[in-house]
Amino acid sequence: MKSLFVEDVVEKVGKEVELYGWVHNLRDHKKIVFVDLRDRTGILQVVGDETLRKLSPEDVIWVKGIVKERPKNLVNPKLKTGAVEVEAKDFKILSEANELPIDLTKDELNVSLPTLLDYRSLTLRHPKISAIFTVQETVIDAFREGLKKKGFVEFQSPVIVPEAAEGGSEVFEILYFNHKAFLSQSPQFYKQIMVGVFEKVFSVNKTLRAEPSVTTRHIAEATTLDAEFGFIDSWEEIMDVTEYIIKYMFEEVRNKNQEELKMYDATLPKVSGKIPRIKLRKAQEIIFKRTKQDHRNEPDLSPEDEREICAWALEEKQSELVFVTHYPVSKRPFYTYEDPDDLGYTLSFDLLGRGIELLTGGQRIHQLETLVKNAKKRNIDIKKSDLYLQAFKYGMPPEGGFSFGSERIVMKILGLENVREASLFPRDMERVDVRLSTIQKKPPSK
Repeated sequence: MKSLFVEDVVEKVGKEVELYGWVHNLRDHKKIVFVDLRDRTGILQVVGDETLRKLSPEDVIWVKGIVKERPKNLVNPKLKTGAVEVEAKDFKILSEANELPIDLTKDELNVSLPTLLDYRSLTLRHPKISAIFTVQETVIDAFREGLKKKGFVEFQSPVIVPEAAEGGSEVFEILYFNHKAFLSQSPQFYKQIMVGVFEKVFSVNKTLRAEPSVTTRHIAEATTLDAEFGFIDSWEEIMDVTEYIIKYMFEEVRNKNQEELKMYDATLPKVSGKIPRIKLRKAQEIIFKRTKQDHRNEPDLSPEDEREICAWALEEKQSELVFVTHYPVSKRPFYTYEDPDDLGYTLSFDLLGRGIELLTGGQRIHQLETLVKNAKKRNIDIKKSDLYLQAFKYGMPPEGGFSFGSERIVMKILGLENVREASLFPRDMERVDVRLSTIQKKPPSK
């Protein structure tokens, strides 16, 4: 098994090493050939004779050689290994690569989004593209670490469910043996059940929504970061925990991903002290005064409204994040708690950042009768989720929680234009790995 990586070579000057990786680039200078060897830790220059000419980009190779310091005038400050090189004594081609459809040697991979995704197994190898998912790993790890420090317990939520947690038609129906079931659009029911077991829980999930949208901010399958906890004294405690964890995640990215941030000339969202909190109706009044666009009777913020209230938060509160609270009862899922002091509106919130919704959360109804009543109002057959109701039949504390979209967070940290860029293998209306337009449709069954 490979034990020495490219980044380790800087400590091996004067020693013989054996390395494995991919040929990133070749430069032929007649009797001397330079090969850029790439592995998951970086790129290293290998120097050899004309026998290296048989190599091609993306060939997988083994190379043995002596580590030497580069002349000072030839040091490459852009590389972690830029002060050294390996003088090749021997090499083997372990796997030959076909001619590449895309040039991976450029600092910027200037291809269209469809091309980026059509050749995903190849484009993910580009250092700037793989950097996106290094950041995503940090975000997800930080979510886990930060909540565990607060006593939260992780659990795994099922992806096949008997009923849609949020109602509506934005679910994928599947044939489960001889029964109808759905792909989970949220782990919400299971989060609440688990509050009755561990009190404070979280889950990293694949969630699926059949949203008929082709936008820069929607995908059908997302990796969501969900948390739920009980025995709250106030619904604002939920925002407090949300604020703690988003700041923790940003700080971990700051500490661990400076190299990736530099690749994108990216900065972390600015937050000055406490994240501002504002009711939806107040936000709509502000937007009206700023833009003269009257959306004050709308139950939600449009994408343009989200960008505008984020601009206000930055200008007036020196924060690129803002909580918008008290969405109408009709706009939120049936399990959302209505504000007893502001009837018709819920104790719920969205966290907006850099012009887009990053998270939604709020207090949940923990009284069985109210929960069943609300489900009936929405024409949700709650009997199909009897397992969920059991948690409330046998005692559920006041509780609430929240859910992040990890792709959107990474998108906004790095300044990506499309959320699909922050998904390893994005699914949407037009793609399941390959473009659906290239696949012959299956005729309807008789």
